Amino acid sequence: MKVILFGATGMIGEGALIECLEDDAVDAVLAVVRRPSGREHPKLTELIHQDFLDYSGAEAQLTGYDACLYCLGISAGGMSESDYRRITYDFTVAAADTLLRLNPSMRMCFISGAGTDVSSRQMWARVKGEAEQYLLAQPWGAVHMFRPAGILPQKGVVSGVRSYRVMYKLLGWAFPLFKALAPNQLCTSVELGRALIHVALAGHPEPILEGADINAAGALTQPRP
Repeated sequence: MKVILFGATGMIGEGALIECLEDDAVDAVLAVVRRPSGREHPKLTELIHQDFLDYSGAEAQLTGYDACLYCLGISAGGMSESDYRRITYDFTVAAADTLLRLNPSMRMCFISGAGTDVSSRQMWARVKGEAEQYLLAQPWGAVHMFRPAGILPQKGVVSGVRSYRVMYKLLGWAFPLFKALAPNQLCTSVELGRALIHVALAGHPEPILEGADINAAGALTQPRP
């Protein structure tokens, strides 16, 4: 499987990238990024691209892939709805339209979030829901929304949000306890990355994967050290 990955310099995308590079089922990864990730691997190619609304100059590099892991996103904290919509909805639509035209049978795995709902009063949940609806309405080979709740970064992955980094540092020790008490509300970056790969390869009976579905899919491949 050849994969296009968006968001490789963010916490979720970096976790997915690590799992892709370690998984023998993934032959090649094209990471679409604004800045180099600093990671080198024989399977990894980076497409440095600045305008996430226009891919007209990069279509040759985006052709010939089997699946897209769309992990690009941002915290809505402190953002206006228009700015958040531009990144969460407009960027997603631009990438989806381009990739589907170039790779008509492509499979799409999109990172959303627990609580996403197009009718929600919460701005982030509503905008995420609109992005989900757009993707689900397109003629992908397969399309799946991933709605993780709490995520614990592993294998050196670090959140780009300072408040999250502080929380992980202070409460990371309690993660096993939290996971035992609420297993469907928590996953690791490893479990989420493995779930993305498994679903991109084998599909899933549900178009929307909540916490329990993500953990179950992640457990279907062997963890790496």
